[in-house]
Amino acid sequence: MIIPSIDLSGGTTVQLVGGEDPALDAGDPRPLLERFARVGETAVIDIDAARGDGDNRDLIEELCRRGPVRVGGGIRSVEDALRWLDAGARRVILGTAATPEILGQLPRERVIAAVDARAGEVVVEGWRKDAGEGLLERVRRLAPYVGGFLVTFVEREGRLGGTDLERARQVARAAGDAKVTIAGGVTTTDEIAALDALGADAQVGMALYTGRFGLAEAFAAPLSADRADGLLPTVVTDAGGQSLGLAWSSLRSLEVALTDGVGAYESRKRGLWVKGRTSGATQRLLRVEVDCDRDALRFVVEQAGVGFCHEGTTTCFGPARGVPALEERVTARVQNAPEGSYTARLLGDDALLASKLAEEAAELAEAKGRDEVVHEAADVLYFAQVAMARAGVRWVDVEAELDRRALKVTRRGGDAKPAGVAR
Repeated sequence: MIIPSIDLSGGTTVQLVGGEDPALDAGDPRPLLERFARVGETAVIDIDAARGDGDNRDLIEELCRRGPVRVGGGIRSVEDALRWLDAGARRVILGTAATPEILGQLPRERVIAAVDARAGEVVVEGWRKDAGEGLLERVRRLAPYVGGFLVTFVEREGRLGGTDLERARQVARAAGDAKVTIAGGVTTTDEIAALDALGADAQVGMALYTGRFGLAEAFAAPLSADRADGLLPTVVTDAGGQSLGLAWSSLRSLEVALTDGVGAYESRKRGLWVKGRTSGATQRLLRVEVDCDRDALRFVVEQAGVGFCHEGTTTCFGPARGVPALEERVTARVQNAPEGSYTARLLGDDALLASKLAEEAAELAEAKGRDEVVHEAADVLYFAQVAMARAGVRWVDVEAELDRRALKVTRRGGDAKPAGVAR
């Protein structure tokens, strides 16, 4: 698949030819990441830090909060790597510091070793010095310590001259179970598909920025439909994974969806349609995912209005259940709570809501047995939902926070605060 690249220098997005000569300035990285994040992870590289000429740390920390990124450039120690992982980077990319001694102290699955090579030989120090080691030799040596490799064919970087598929094949074999990402010279969507067939991703910057191909074209390159009309079945879910319904996608609908950030699909009868354009039940596209066989998609969306189904239900399989249904009910009551109702009392009395939250949490802490724990946990969730809805917080926001916390490597002790010790 495709890994879009954002290279940063002086707070702006740049592209360099051969790692040296500025070729273009793509501006503010924030809107770029918003769009790129719809297809997965984005590589964010701090060019200034890599050169030892300042850094873009504050900006990259903000990008880590905005979308799924892998961060590289100037990471030269275990402490540097852990700082980025704790800041929310999905993965870190280490170049010069990619040694067994350092890599062995980091979580393997979240570390990528950057290997830059010219004509099959590793080069270092800004691609200026020969390291005296072959590309495949280094990949085999580091493979036990990393979850992936970023291999840049220096002689092709930024030149739009095509990548080296045969060498990429050799690298993928040498890497074993570590995922390989190839950078340098990827110019066509056919190359993206060919790399995917080898088990490698394509990291692309220049070709995207210069319009050589679009994001939707690049994302769709490895996809394969078994229908005569070329449509791909598309499972539509909310951020929590609840299935809303089934739709169909084409390259045309993907272009609209990824460009505008909306739920756009291809009807087998009516052609291109954008969810909610007439009904008002709009969708904000969070991301598009592809299945393991590359023949089906999943659209993860934030649904507004009455729901996904044309019959006015949340899903095409009927009303929501469980926590999503609780969120719907409480949110509706917050917006229009009948006077004198319990929900209205909770919303209008901060002390009452705080007391109920503390009371139910304490009862859950003391609960014994499965049934009692289920009962008390349901109470806690209800009052937590009221507090969330009052503040305009949705479960998708809480889940995103939980996901961010799961990315942290450095952990606190977790001892209870004196005032928070259960009775």
